[in-house]
Amino acid sequence: MPDYPATPGKTTVAIDVLLTIARLTTLSVPGVSRMSRIPTSGVRGILKRRQIEDGVSIDIKDDSVYVDIYIILHNEVNIRDICRNIQIGVARAISDMIGMQVGHVNIHVEDIDYPMEIEPDPV
Repeated sequence: MPDYPATPGKTTVAIDVLLTIARLTTLSVPGVSRMSRIPTSGVRGILKRRQIEDGVSIDIKDDSVYVDIYIILHNEVNIRDICRNIQIGVARAISDMIGMQVGHVNIHVEDIDYPMEIEPDPV
């Protein structure tokens, strides 16, 4: 096997890649109904439009990724277990795919989806 010299340079990963990894990993956890919009106000909402719609907010500080995820869950699920599964899955996916350290993964449960009850027709 030939030895290749180390080449100078760096790899840059777009923030959209991190958003997609976090969103898809979250949606793959059983019990997650869908992503929620991020509650925002003012200028911050305008500057981070993509993150608001995906329900994921990502900050990168000192080569570590800090993630906040906003979700809506199905009813009759263990909220604690699902949130823990999301935290483990997202941290592992970012670490394995990108190779970056994960500072924290905060989960914000914004709502619970209940099935619609159909009222019987009066006879």
